[in-house]
Amino acid sequence: MLRPRPEMANEAVGVYARLSAVAATLGIVCRGGFVLEPGEELPEVDAGRPSRTLVLLGFGAMQWSAFAASAEFADGQPHPLDRWSVRVIGQLGTLFGARPLYPFGGPPWWPFQSWAQRAEVLHSSPLRILMHPRFGLWHAYRGALLFAGEFALPPRMSWPSPCESCATKPCIASCPAGAVTPNGFDRAACAAHVASPQGIACRSGCLSRGTCPVAVSHRYSTEQATFHMQQLSLACSHKEP
Repeated sequence: MLRPRPEMANEAVGVYARLSAVAATLGIVCRGGFVLEPGEELPEVDAGRPSRTLVLLGFGAMQWSAFAASAEFADGQPHPLDRWSVRVIGQLGTLFGARPLYPFGGPPWWPFQSWAQRAEVLHSSPLRILMHPRFGLWHAYRGALLFAGEFALPPRMSWPSPCESCATKPCIASCPAGAVTPNGFDRAACAAHVASPQGIACRSGCLSRGTCPVAVSHRYSTEQATFHMQQLSLACSHKEP
């Protein structure tokens, strides 16, 4: 059983490596981080302990099995992935004496996309999903942890945007709703098409996303892709399951 070790947050050497190892046992992955700039205002870790370092936590194909085996996935209640994320990241925060923040449940709505680009070198894509050098389009951010101390973080490694050199751009041509364009992603059009009789093929996974040739080994399973499309449709319609 994992036991809280508050002293971990005060050990500057190897914090990120230990955090990554424990996160993996809980079904979540560390996705880089950054030290806050002077004057940058984020919540205190707790009373009298200002935040100094932020670490992002992500989710993808490799983490799906942990969520799919969870009580939240099976209980039939709304927002299972959000509730699982709160439990898992909250536990991780307790273990390391850190404060969790989430990209849902606002206000406030934290700028996770901006934070992600400070933590890692990511590129925009026509689907408006940030392109990751390892995971491609097959990833998401489920939360972040604020720490009172500073510690070493993985360096940001430059890499070229695969979308800029992609001549055919199959993600645009393959969207049956016309929601993916060079100028942006029309989320409402996507959701409307998925909910329509013509959108049945999209309900088991985004057809546009599935044509991307980057990081194909990290593509979501049909079960995971179907789940995410269902959650997108619910979010757009503001209906509960």
